[in-house]
Amino acid sequence: MASKTTLNAKNLEALGAERLAQLLIEVSTGNAAAKRKLRLALAGAQSPREAAREITKRLTSIARARSFITWKNRKAQVTDLETQRRAIAEQIAPADPDEALALMWRFMALATPVFERCDDSSGTVIGIFRQACADLGQLAGQVRPEPQALADAVLDALQDNGYGQYDGLIGIMAPALGDEGLAALKSMAEELGRAPVPVPPKDHWKAVGWGPGGTTYEHEMRARERTSTVTMALKDIADAQGDVDGFIAQYDPKTRKVPQIAAEIAQRLLAAGRADEALGFLERAELGDGLRVPLAWQDIRLQTLEALGRGDEAQAFRWDCFERTLSDGYLQAYLKRLPDFDDIEAEERAMAHAMAYPSLLHALQFFLDWPALDRAAELLVARHDEIDGDHYEYLAPAAEALSQRHPLAATLVLRAMIDFTLNEGRQKRYGYAAQHLATCAELAGRIEDFGPVEPLHAYITRLKAEHGKKTGFWARVEGK
Repeated sequence: MASKTTLNAKNLEALGAERLAQLLIEVSTGNAAAKRKLRLALAGAQSPREAAREITKRLTSIARARSFITWKNRKAQVTDLETQRRAIAEQIAPADPDEALALMWRFMALATPVFERCDDSSGTVIGIFRQACADLGQLAGQVRPEPQALADAVLDALQDNGYGQYDGLIGIMAPALGDEGLAALKSMAEELGRAPVPVPPKDHWKAVGWGPGGTTYEHEMRARERTSTVTMALKDIADAQGDVDGFIAQYDPKTRKVPQIAAEIAQRLLAAGRADEALGFLERAELGDGLRVPLAWQDIRLQTLEALGRGDEAQAFRWDCFERTLSDGYLQAYLKRLPDFDDIEAEERAMAHAMAYPSLLHALQFFLDWPALDRAAELLVARHDEIDGDHYEYLAPAAEALSQRHPLAATLVLRAMIDFTLNEGRQKRYGYAAQHLATCAELAGRIEDFGPVEPLHAYITRLKAEHGKKTGFWARVEGK
């Protein structure tokens, strides 16, 4: 049973309204965010209209702000934005969805001024606006605005999408737009694409960038942005209308040969029951280096071959994908489709291929993922001179996974990281290197035969001879 002093709603209710009001005043003193929440709650208690008025005031204040949002006040800004968004969606929308929709559009209009004065490297702020964009779709579905008016609002929004806040808006709004709204939006987008961006007199051209192709001027950049906006809009409209040919038409013939684009086109053709055409686009793609073939292209090609009843080709392609990438997913799918006992032989062939794979790290990761720890240990011992100690993000987990049953392989991995740290003088890693050396000492007692590998004492002797002057490392080894 919870203590009566535990902070929960039931215990706080026992204090009574008067005492709670006093505490809230005390807690909110000097806390602007708390005060805004309380004012919003008071306004909502009067009526949704009063709450909407309070939200409008706050949105206007945020839009007018000019100070840069630093890491110190970032959390307060995020809290403020989320408070306003939730108030619109949870307080206003149930009582007055029309007002909520108008307020959510106003909220979304804050994105550009907010991003102009803050760093959103963590993606927290854009996440709030993406959620607000989804809220727009839900509210529009309730309100059902006149299709032409909604199409106008969507196109206006897409032209103010410099930070990606409206990405996916057409798909989100498609149910509310309906066939009439989508058709109107398509017509307006095409008209916008045909309309030229005004070119000022040459003595008024404003340079905004420089590169190998020369100077870029403001009107040129605006023209490119408009073209991009129109193209993206028409692709999203085509998707919403189920118009595969309309989607394809947004790419010129050369761009359609880019593997990622070919995969997107093929995916839509396959969904439309046009598998032959899908395969044609995939086969015409210019793949270049086989190791860099997009996974999306490979996956949709497999789906297309299966849809065409060409299972043998699909199976051969799965093996090819595995050989090039060492992706365990392709190997699992390949083995799953083999008759009993054939899969055992094929798996052994796959293990041999991975052992000889040019990239040691890729092979190591494959064996760890499969999992085949015995093979991973064998690989490391056989090719220990190829271990690059700089890749600690792969090697540290590998050493941990191998330490129990394969202490020699784990030791080789740990030594590679130690050697790299000391050879390159990476002082920030000295602490980790010292820990790795201590782990090597623990593992040494379980290694029955070092074979051609230096025993622990010889390794430490060599480290002292080559790096004895790196006192920062040795001080950590000694625990100082």
